[in-house]
Amino acid sequence: MSQGPRALFGVPAPAKLNWFLHVLGRRADGMHELQTVFQFIDWCDELDFELREDGFISREGGPGLPEEDLCVRAARLLREHAGVAPGVHMRLRKRIPEQAGLGGGSSDAATVLLALNRLWGLGLRRGELQQLGARLGADVPVFVFGSDAFAQGVGEQLRPLRLPSWNMLVAWPGEGLSTARVFSHPLLTRDTAACTMEGFCEHLKTGLRGSEPQSEPQSPATDARTMRGLLGFGANDLQPAAMELLPSLRGLQDWLARQGGVDGGEAVRMSGSGSAMFVPMSGPGAGGPEGFAGEVPAGWSVRMCRSLREHPLRDWVSD
Repeated sequence: MSQGPRALFGVPAPAKLNWFLHVLGRRADGMHELQTVFQFIDWCDELDFELREDGFISREGGPGLPEEDLCVRAARLLREHAGVAPGVHMRLRKRIPEQAGLGGGSSDAATVLLALNRLWGLGLRRGELQQLGARLGADVPVFVFGSDAFAQGVGEQLRPLRLPSWNMLVAWPGEGLSTARVFSHPLLTRDTAACTMEGFCEHLKTGLRGSEPQSEPQSPATDARTMRGLLGFGANDLQPAAMELLPSLRGLQDWLARQGGVDGGEAVRMSGSGSAMFVPMSGPGAGGPEGFAGEVPAGWSVRMCRSLREHPLRDWVSD
């Protein structure tokens, strides 16, 4: 173990969106075979880390979180794996809604792995941290992976993608959804035909013809109309079940469709197992100072977001 810093402050844990989420079938172990595309967005939780010499692992912040949340579990798993003695005190500032399909808890856990790998001076490589992340949750590995990805299996088989930069309006209706309930709902189909990454990339190329995908942080965003076409590749197979379980999603879908200037909800996509949904937008200032028009219903969380070029901590770990 090498000597690392004594503290790390304001470390980001970004949310993710699923462009589509296909359920291909159920595996012998009870898990579902999936295909999806992940992209990070600039809606982030933040964490602080301070070294403790007494060996204790502690966390504050995030009211309502269990004592053994994913942050604590990630820290303990990493210490057990590396066989090191240091402790840490973590402060979590939650901004990403819980049970929203945005990967907030998984992203927090990945940030803990990446930050403590540095704070404790462990020097573990990306693949090793991804394997640890998979023991914490199916979405954790992609946040350690650090780039947009085409994913298969239960979400752990990752291949990097270069996705366009774009603006979107993301909204959460103030109520979460249990992933287990959505996956066990009778409306969920489990027979979507498998696609290929090559087929998805060809779809991107065709949709972006004349406008190459941008990769620089400040590059011009792809326009909303083009993005609606790109998001037409596949669907979120969990969405019908989620909307049956949480009827308020229909109102959320209609509201986002109006904000995005589209007829019907076809251009509105749910992320993960819900309950957050998103729609492409032409950019900040399109409707009002926050980029959307009209009042936001009480209890909702609504945010104009932009895709990230890559995970902000991608360079914190070696391949």
